[in-house]
Amino acid sequence: MLTKKQHELLMFIHERMKESGIPPSFDEMKDALDLRSKSGIHRLITALEERGFIRRLPNRARALEVLKLPSSMNPSLGGRKSKFEPSVIEGNLGKVATPSKNIVDTDAQDNAAQVSVPVMGSIAAGTPIAAIQDHSHTIAVPPEMLGSGEHYALEVKGDSMIDAGIFDGDTVLIHKQQTAGNGEIVVALIDDEEATLKRLRRKGNSVALEAANSAYETRIFGPDRVAVQGKLVGLLRRY
Repeated sequence: MLTKKQHELLMFIHERMKESGIPPSFDEMKDALDLRSKSGIHRLITALEERGFIRRLPNRARALEVLKLPSSMNPSLGGRKSKFEPSVIEGNLGKVATPSKNIVDTDAQDNAAQVSVPVMGSIAAGTPIAAIQDHSHTIAVPPEMLGSGEHYALEVKGDSMIDAGIFDGDTVLIHKQQTAGNGEIVVALIDDEEATLKRLRRKGNSVALEAANSAYETRIFGPDRVAVQGKLVGLLRRY
């Protein structure tokens, strides 16, 4: 699975190669994806290369080769800014499952009060990782853990929130919303590119993303660089 930014970059390189036979420059890729620095492009290219979609040709500047395109990809690329917006699956999401009247299923009866919540990939509780919004599977959650509104789940990667009781491998339940109060733990999108799970602090025009682990520093951003994508409302853990 590719992130939106990886998808956009792959298709931009592919279209440019079809048009001119020459890969785009790093500056052109940065502008097309509306990124703030070329370091983001380096990370995306490395991720595409590791997944086998492109190859960097040795001893040649700007030399890239597109090896494959996922069949699920849309070949169009508008070069516009795309944000991490978890797509909440409709259907049984947030609704009580009802077993068939004609079938007696004890498992279904046990799970009748469960709510299906989509798991939308991984979230960094450490160094931010590329924003992921792939719906991988669903999990059953007791409705009292959620409340009203739309929800999604994310698998935690990293240890920056261990003092808040959130560990690597946990699954966090997120209420989808774009605002949060000071001190609340949120899914924060940084520069429309990287997502992380942190405690939100605001002071004046600054936004701080605060870890719950003394080994990590609090990161400070301008208000236009951080977007709230949801608030932590629950946690699941397997032993």
